[in-house]
Parts: sequence; C-alpha cells; structure tokens
Amino acid sequence: MKVYKSFFKRLLDFIAAAIGFILLFPVFAITGLILMVKNNGKAFFYQERPGKDERIFNIIKFKTMNDKTDPNGELLPPSKRLTKTGIFVRKYSLDEIPQLLNVIKGEMSLIGPRPLLIRYLPRYNDFQKQRHIIKPGITGWAQVNGRNAISWEQKFEYDVWYVKNMSFLLDIKIIFLTLYKVTKKDGIYSVENYIVPDFTGTEPTKKE
Repeated sequence: MKVYKSFFKRLLDFIAAAIGFILLFPVFAITGLILMVKNNGKAFFYQERPGKDERIFNIIKFKTMNDKTDPNGELLPPSKRLTKTGIFVRKYSLDEIPQLLNVIKGEMSLIGPRPLLIRYLPRYNDFQKQRHIIKPGITGWAQVNGRNAISWEQKFEYDVWYVKNMSFLLDIKIIFLTLYKVTKKDGIYSVENYIVPDFTGTEPTKKE
C-alpha cells in the first residue's frame, strides 16, 4: 500500500486525468462557452483551497453562481446566486471537470477528501485534521456515502477512514460508485443539497 500511495496513485491519477480531460474536452468546451455567455464572460471559478499538508492551491471549477450583491455591495447568499444553468451543471457534476487540470498538475487526486474552504482550517479538531495527510480528491469515500446529505462530522469520519484505508481496489470501487450515483442522479446530487451550510466546528465530547 505504501508503494501505491507514494508512486502508483500519482501515476494513475495523471494518466486517468489526462485521458479523461481529452475525452471530455468537447463537454468542457461547450459548457465553458455556455457559462461564458451566461456569466458575462466568466466561465470559471477559482478559489484558494488547502491541499496535502494544508498547502494552499487554486482550485478551478465551472462558475455556477452569479456575482449579484446586496445594497451594501456584499455578495448575496449562495442560494440566491446559484443560476439555472449552474443547477444543471451541478446536477450532472459538470462543474468538477476542470479539476482534472488540478489533478494533472499534481495538486489534487482523483480520489480523496474534498478540498474545503481555508477558513475551516482552525475549526478542525485533531482527528479531522488527518484529512489533510493526503491530497484532496475530485470525489471520495464521503461523496459516495452521502455527500451533502450527511453531517460534517460524518463526512470527516469517512475522510479519515479513507486516509487510513486507502488502496487501489478501494479507489476503483469509489470511481464506479461515483459514476453510478451521477448517472442515476442519486439523492445526494439533488438540487436541495447544492447549498451546504458552513462548517462551524465540532463541539468537544463532554466527559462523564
């Protein structure tokens, strides 16, 4: 397993992401053009996220929200900025395609804990911080076991479990489960679950 973690996983990530990007390039190009028209020339969304060992990188996704603001110039809540086109793009997970470029660059893996917001870093407890031992992924164990329909704490349980049990066979299983859930439009991909509440931290367990 150590050899897989240190060498083969990166090699397979690069090969699979490169092939995937080539095969999906027509979808990538068409989606990008449509979003460019719908979002006033902005097809992509870039944001700093923590990667392996909490190193910061810029994640790239298709832009699914507009930039509308309130009278004070502050961005409206995500639920009010998610566009109809954005809902379609998220429904079929098309917004994840550009992250293949992050995988090719070595910033992400195909499989791993999802890269979350930088502001969450000080909110993790010691157990949850273990999700950053490895590279973040486009999909992962938490995504095929509930994604946005489960609590933050449960997601992190799945993330750390994956970190401790990562293997080639498990990655293959996650890839097939991801494809199944996307094609079947499983409940975890429902519109109601697109807007995720902030992670505010986990209350420490009280001792009896």
